[in-house]
Amino acid sequence: MKSLALLALAGLTVPAFAQDWPSWGGSDPGRNMYSPAKGFPAKFNTGKFKPNSEEIDMATTENVKWAVKLGSQTYGNTVVASGKVLVGTNNATPRDERFKDDKSVLIAFDEYTGGFLWQLTVPKLASGKVNDWEYLGLLASPFVEGDKVYIVTSRCEVLCLDLNGQSNGNQGFADEGQYMPGPGKPKVEVTPKDADILWKYDMMDELGVFPHNAANCSVIVLDDKIFVCTSNGQDWTHVNIPSPNSPSFIMLDKKTGELLAEDDAKIGPNIKHGQWTSPSIGTVNGKTQVYFGGGDGVLYAFDTVPSKEGDTDWMKKVWWFDCVPDEYKTDKAGKPIKYPAAEGPSEINSTPVFYKNRVYVAIGQDPEHGEGVGRLLCIDPTKTGEVTKTALIWDFKEIHRSISTVSIDPTNGLLFIADFSGFVFCLDAENGKKMWEHDMQAHMWGSTFVVDGKVYVGDEDGDAVVLASAKEKKVLSEVNVGAPIYSTVIPANGTLYLASQTHLFAIAEGAKPVAAGAKK
Repeated sequence: MKSLALLALAGLTVPAFAQDWPSWGGSDPGRNMYSPAKGFPAKFNTGKFKPNSEEIDMATTENVKWAVKLGSQTYGNTVVASGKVLVGTNNATPRDERFKDDKSVLIAFDEYTGGFLWQLTVPKLASGKVNDWEYLGLLASPFVEGDKVYIVTSRCEVLCLDLNGQSNGNQGFADEGQYMPGPGKPKVEVTPKDADILWKYDMMDELGVFPHNAANCSVIVLDDKIFVCTSNGQDWTHVNIPSPNSPSFIMLDKKTGELLAEDDAKIGPNIKHGQWTSPSIGTVNGKTQVYFGGGDGVLYAFDTVPSKEGDTDWMKKVWWFDCVPDEYKTDKAGKPIKYPAAEGPSEINSTPVFYKNRVYVAIGQDPEHGEGVGRLLCIDPTKTGEVTKTALIWDFKEIHRSISTVSIDPTNGLLFIADFSGFVFCLDAENGKKMWEHDMQAHMWGSTFVVDGKVYVGDEDGDAVVLASAKEKKVLSEVNVGAPIYSTVIPANGTLYLASQTHLFAIAEGAKPVAAGAKK
């Protein structure tokens, strides 16, 4: 209460439902892209660049508190916790004079000023683009719990970091000086601006997995367990699966990084391309399930309690649903449609959303494969076993391939989702009836986000659009941010965070630019 009184005395507005956004999906284990917060702008302007520079002229912005330069490619979704803003990007704008080459980085900024606090510097895999595509940067969203940060790196590792970086001393792992330059490179001195690694689990070394081009999973934590997609996939031939017997989904101990269990789904031999989904969690009939979209196009629900059989601890399947309809598998003559044909099958790259005892998920492919047919499904998670023919509540096939996660507004029951072809759809979450669609006229990688009666979305052309969360379409505003938007807008403590490929913007109603070096 004392802090609220001080804010009032300072003449600052305390936003309703002010809270951090500590992970992909915020604090909702179902990962619905929605927040009950209020007071966000229907319009903003991210400003113009200063002449011959990549610095934003803050005098030309509207409703923007601060803007900071990221790398040249930014796909990771922003999280905010305990006064820190974390976002993954690449190292095209080096903040560390020791490292000017291609690396992946996770950067921590001050929530109030945008000031740089520390960064995790991740060296590239020696195997090159087949496992770790150049300049993609760090793709995953972190999961912050207390003073711990859990993140999947571009090296296919799961790391636990100290949220405070090295500011409170080097703890745990204590070999950051060798980790940052990479194996076989000269060791460097650890500085106060470096990340503090507490433990590391290398999925390639420990599990033999083979990530296709990139490793990406926004992990989820339940009690003392971390659930992670391993990113196991095909090699450069796009035919061979080097590690078909390696797990696709695992459970780790959040305190130690020890492997607790692996999935029993045997997805490996059926991976169509790669695996880049993130899991979600729901409680059904008093039992907790974790949802995983497989690289085989199947949505799985796993038990969250390991089951030992022989020498192996398993995450047992509770139910599974093949999300690819028969007409996407074979043509009218009964001939199989070869992946990745536009009219053919897809895998699941989006995050399943658990909401009101239902699971919502879309199918899609690597954006490099282009556009194609898609499907959005609403599934009943109360059944067990093979439920493809029994658990479908509704589906929507007007959608094209999508790697986006749904947003459901509980105030009106509307569902919003983007597809890669550039359409935003508004549906009735209860029955799948289409209310309207909006053509962004550019490809879309990120997800919609609903907050304060508004839907925020961005596209590959760099257009940020604000739509009304309503049964009739209404465009509230549109602005171009100067670079493609491949991530999702998120809210925290009265501020929206929008990451383009090159910049991160902190946006708030009535905001004025924060002076450099300002104190919170």
